[in-house]
Amino acid sequence: MESPAQRRLNAIQSHLLPSTVYAAEDESLIGRNVTSSSSSPPFFVDQQYSVVLPEKLQTGKWNVYRSARSPMKLLSRFDDHPEIGTLHENFVHAVETYRDYKYLGTRIRVDGTVGEYKWMTFGEAATAREAIGSGLRYYGLEQGACVGLYFINRPEWMVVDHACSAYSYISVPLYDTLGPDAVKFVVNHSGIKAIFCVPETLNTLLSFISSIPSVRLIVVVGGADEHLPSLPSTPGVKFVSYLKLLGQGRRTLQPFCPPKPDDVATICYTSGTTGTPKGVVLTHGNLIANASAFCRKVKFYPSDVYISYLPLAHIYERSNQVICCNNGVGVGFYQGDNLKLMDDLAALRPTIFCSVPRLYNRIYAGITNAVSTSGALKERLFRAAYNSKRQAIMNAIQLLVPPTIVPGRNASPIWDKLVFNKIKEKLGGRVRILGSGASPLSPDVMDFLRVCFGCMLIEGYGMTETSCIITLMDVGDVLAGHVGSPHAACEVKLVDVPEMNYTSEDEPYPRGEICVRGPIVFQGYYKDEVQTREVFDDDGWFHTGDIGLWLPGGRLKIIDRKKNIFKLAQGEYIAPEKIENVYAKCKFVSQCFVYGDSFNSSLVAVVAVEPDVLRDWAASEGIQYEDLGQLCNDPRARNAVLAEMDDVGREAQLRGFEFAKAVTLVPEQFTLENGILTPTFKIKRSQAKEYFAKAIANMYAELSTSESAPSKL
Repeated sequence: MESPAQRRLNAIQSHLLPSTVYAAEDESLIGRNVTSSSSSPPFFVDQQYSVVLPEKLQTGKWNVYRSARSPMKLLSRFDDHPEIGTLHENFVHAVETYRDYKYLGTRIRVDGTVGEYKWMTFGEAATAREAIGSGLRYYGLEQGACVGLYFINRPEWMVVDHACSAYSYISVPLYDTLGPDAVKFVVNHSGIKAIFCVPETLNTLLSFISSIPSVRLIVVVGGADEHLPSLPSTPGVKFVSYLKLLGQGRRTLQPFCPPKPDDVATICYTSGTTGTPKGVVLTHGNLIANASAFCRKVKFYPSDVYISYLPLAHIYERSNQVICCNNGVGVGFYQGDNLKLMDDLAALRPTIFCSVPRLYNRIYAGITNAVSTSGALKERLFRAAYNSKRQAIMNAIQLLVPPTIVPGRNASPIWDKLVFNKIKEKLGGRVRILGSGASPLSPDVMDFLRVCFGCMLIEGYGMTETSCIITLMDVGDVLAGHVGSPHAACEVKLVDVPEMNYTSEDEPYPRGEICVRGPIVFQGYYKDEVQTREVFDDDGWFHTGDIGLWLPGGRLKIIDRKKNIFKLAQGEYIAPEKIENVYAKCKFVSQCFVYGDSFNSSLVAVVAVEPDVLRDWAASEGIQYEDLGQLCNDPRARNAVLAEMDDVGREAQLRGFEFAKAVTLVPEQFTLENGILTPTFKIKRSQAKEYFAKAIANMYAELSTSESAPSKL
């Protein structure tokens, strides 16, 4: 009689095709969709991305999805370097392999001027990290102490992070845009002993230095001791410049204190869209598992160059850095000003560019607006080029080219030369990978960017609690509107949410709350057992709060957010992010906040306008105004924007109750500084509701008046 393990092995293998199908990939692919009835036809081999397993051998449903690249075992180490189990070992591997390669680049000079990129090699970074770690030991920091990093992306950030890994300190990133109260909370909650900051963030620390008693050392990055601002004589706290710490460490080098894979590497405090920040505890093993699974899906090379401008305090950018380090990728840092990012891109000419949908939407809007105002002839040329190249890409896919092909590259070289190369130069001209995460990217925008930039655009889905990535699109997958399949370091299932009418039995696709399990999942919320228990079930599944559905082939589509769903007065459930993503394609809309509640029967919206587009419209209509604020308050402008939003909504097939019935235009953008956005540009809904409370009340009052007014015969 077969053992349970053998039965499971046979069941899995019956759904796999021989790995010789694609010798270049050397991976097994699924032959049949086991989630459907037994009469379901087999999929084409190149459509298979996940394998489906029973949750429990005896009684479980076939509802657990794993990567088709690793159905038998969840990945926890790099395929080619299984000896790497910690961030320290990852960096040691990089130094031994790429010692003289360019690693960390910056345009900022010591005197504050900006020039061409100047690089620190892996070997030089290793020397600096040993000195910084030794300097921290010199000032009495013990193994396991928490070290805060309170400044924006720059080479010193990575050097300090590598020092923390080498000497078994726990890094605690602090968003440079967090307000004083949040910073104070994180410092006290985690018990930070040393903080690295810059002069700008030092001022924030000094405003409550007496309220953070755990801090013993503050290191100021940028400038020498003689240039530091006058500092208070705070008992028990030492102030030192980064350069001085570096020198002290070099004179008193200490041996490494290497961590173990299960040791805590970092505590990442999620800014969140509501409530107090929660400290997500991630081990070295968590972060290595995540990076190893990503590298199994996407190949990187020492010749690649990555631009770092997304907040290093966020797991998205932090994960990218682990991957870059492992593969010897050069990392160039932006100047620190998003308005100068395009200038940095031109100087660096990266091959890898990762961003969030908000920026991609702006790129899309910028290109389409430029085309529509370029004149009839140029617009026709662009449309012809776009349609021709898009069709060429689809033809290549229909010919069943191997999945390693890059969609868009060399699909239409003539049109590239005539039209698209000029667009590619906006990102430096060499980008071969575009990455998107943090929130859903519109399928239209994804297709558009693939055609225009002629490179692979990979969308992923993840959370801080899962060390970043849960699912990721495969190279060569050109179907837009999903976030790919589970990577090899986790397994995913959907759990019924009956109150929202989402079940695993839904037709044509199973739907439910996304749950994750595997070596990427965090250890818990720091000092918060209650909230930790709330997100884990008895079988160890982490409940994300996101709602998804399985598309054919085992690809995940995010459709709702369990926590952000609200009801209108008639009982209709609303997923505001979905509607905001639709309205983001409106030419007038830079940002959009959709609001509704159970006391009202319709939605309203607050729109941060695209200033140039609105001004051009006003000029074409002959509307006079003194400033942008006055134009935003003009009823004609509101009506024009709402009409355009209605058109976009109809095109996206929004349901009737999903349309905003009133809109308020604001000239001010939603930002981290005004408290409306998280550092990854997600809307803090409760804060936005409070910030725009008066506008929301006025819109509902106007709607109430118009609805109660007698209709004309």
